[in-house]
Amino acid sequence: MRKYLIRPTTALITLLTLALTLSVAPTAHAETRSITVSADGKVSVTPDAVRINATVSVISDTSKNALTKANQSSSKVRAAFLANGLEKKDLKTQSINVYPEYNYTSDKGSTLIGYRATQSFEATVRNAANAGAVVDAIVDAGGDDLQVNSVTPFVLNAADATASARENAVKNARIKALSYAKLLGVKLSKVTTLIEGSSPSFERPVYAMDKGAEGNTVVDLGQQEVTVTVTVKWSIR
Repeated sequence: MRKYLIRPTTALITLLTLALTLSVAPTAHAETRSITVSADGKVSVTPDAVRINATVSVISDTSKNALTKANQSSSKVRAAFLANGLEKKDLKTQSINVYPEYNYTSDKGSTLIGYRATQSFEATVRNAANAGAVVDAIVDAGGDDLQVNSVTPFVLNAADATASARENAVKNARIKALSYAKLLGVKLSKVTTLIEGSSPSFERPVYAMDKGAEGNTVVDLGQQEVTVTVTVKWSIR
C-alpha cells in the first residue's frame, strides 16, 4: 500500500493564500464614506415672448351659416395676427367646433335657439413688447365675435437662464456639503455622483393686462423664475 506525503512547502503556500484572502476580503467590500445633498438654483428673468389664446364664436340659424360666419371672422383675426409681426409658424388652430345651442327655462325646458360655431387660436408673439398691439389688432378685427381667453408671458429661449440656475444649484450644493463636513469633522474629496432633476421648472410670472394712457392695451411682463435642482454626492476623508 502506497503512502502519500504532503510536502511542507505546499502546505505552507496553502495556509498563506487562505490568510491573504481573509485579510483582503473586508477591504474589497468596504463602503466609501460620503455626503449626499440636494440643492436648488434659481434665476429670475423677464419673459421675452407672449402666448395669446383667443376664440371666434358665432351663433346662427343653421350650422352651415354659423360655420360660414365663424370662418369669415376667423379669416379677419388670422390676417390681423399676421399683419402685426407674427409668422404662420407662430399661429396654430387649436379647435373648430359646430354644435346646437339650447336655452333652458323651467316652464318650457330646453329650446333650440340656433347653432354655434367656434374656432380657437394659439399665437406666439416672439416680441413681447408688441403683445399689447397684437391684442388690440385682433379684437378690432374680430369685434364681438372674438373672445381673448388668455395672454401669458413666458421665456421663449430659456437656455441661458437654465445654465445660470444650474450653476447656482451646484454652488449651493457645495456650500451645504461643506457645512455638513464641518459639523462632522471631515473633509470633502471628489464628486462621485451628480443628478439633475428631470427638467428645469418655470414659475409663471405675475403679469397684468391693462389699457395705457392712450387706450392701447399694455401687457406687463413681470418676472419668471427658473429653477434647477441637483443632487450631488461627495466622497469624504
